[in-house]
Amino acid sequence: MNFSYNLSQLKPGQRAVVKCLKTNEAMKGRLQDLGLTEHTEVLCLGRSPMGDPSAYLIRGAVIAIRAADSRKIILKTD
Repeated sequence: MNFSYNLSQLKPGQRAVVKCLKTNEAMKGRLQDLGLTEHTEVLCLGRSPMGDPSAYLIRGAVIAIRAADSRKIILKTD
């Protein structure tokens, strides 16, 4: 069964695949420049001590993304 949720809901150690980016064009372009495109696998590495931002492994690079932005990144799982 497939279902969707957003990147901010991914827990440390969990992997998922990007379904779509539901953000404004400027942020969408920035995220795509970082390698965050449809069908990209993302691994949550952990959260900062205060809980925001979180670190993700994306295409071999560690990227920190704020919760406000990660809520607009829709994921899919199987």
